[in-house]
Amino acid sequence: MWAVVMKAVVTVVISSVLLGIVQAQSDAVASSSRPQEKAAQTAGSSSEKTTTAPQPAVEPLIGAGDLIKVSVFEAPEFDQEVRVSAEGMISLPLIGEMHVAGLSTVQARELLEKTLVQKGLMRNPQVSVMEKEYATQGVSVSGEVMKPGVYPLLGSRRLFDVISMAGGMTPKAGTEVVLTHRDRPGQPINIILSSDPSKSVLANVPVVPGDTLLVSKAGIVYVVGDVHKPGGFIMDNGNNMTVLQAIALAEGNNPTASLDHAKLIRKTPQGQQEIPVKLKKILSSEAPDMKLEAEDIVFVPNSAAKSATRRALESIVQVATGMAIYRPF
Repeated sequence: MWAVVMKAVVTVVISSVLLGIVQAQSDAVASSSRPQEKAAQTAGSSSEKTTTAPQPAVEPLIGAGDLIKVSVFEAPEFDQEVRVSAEGMISLPLIGEMHVAGLSTVQARELLEKTLVQKGLMRNPQVSVMEKEYATQGVSVSGEVMKPGVYPLLGSRRLFDVISMAGGMTPKAGTEVVLTHRDRPGQPINIILSSDPSKSVLANVPVVPGDTLLVSKAGIVYVVGDVHKPGGFIMDNGNNMTVLQAIALAEGNNPTASLDHAKLIRKTPQGQQEIPVKLKKILSSEAPDMKLEAEDIVFVPNSAAKSATRRALESIVQVATGMAIYRPF
């Protein structure tokens, strides 16, 4: 009998030991997997943080001269269409004057509801505030667009929509757009346009009535004379361009070009300045490349005429300004 009892006790002890070993192994596996899960969660959250999204559309703010409609549920005596004064005030029955300029319609509604409760006129008012008419119904678009002017804009739209209304940008348009909101005239926003789709989405910011858009003019370098494709070329890469790049955009010089007599014509406060360009040495890497500025003119004369010094400066400038404009992409 004692042998049977001892055998049962030994069996129970061995089972407990084995169970403890298995439990310890499972805990070790679980603990080792937790850092990986945590790392995966951290990586997932960090990837979510790096995701960029376009700015949401903004609601136009109430401004001086706007016509707003105020309604109170089951209180028709409060229903009014009022014009915002030059001081940004409106006057309502039993409430008096309130300052609403610079508020959204939602903020104005909350202010009216709070005022009705504070004055003991209502316990749980349900107020509606709606913009009936903006003092400035349109958005002004100027600069390098096909059709500058003021365009009607009811509610919030996007930057690209407004530029499209103005017929799109001209060939001389730059990559910078200056946006000025009507409620923040002293804080213009510089927006950089990009051909990169992800950056282009971020540049498509909201525009509201009363805003002003100014599309900048790009820097242009002109290449004239004995080259394959004379013309003006947009300086898209941060307004950086060299003589070699300009000649390359003009598809190179002709075989009859006098490379030793090329010149650079630059506008200065003192007037037009002529700078000799040793184009032959630059092409053979015997001289450093020259950096160009906006409105520079690179003139490559014809060697047969030997006219680099004879051609009048005014005629070169006149020819350059009449050239076609090309964008290097």
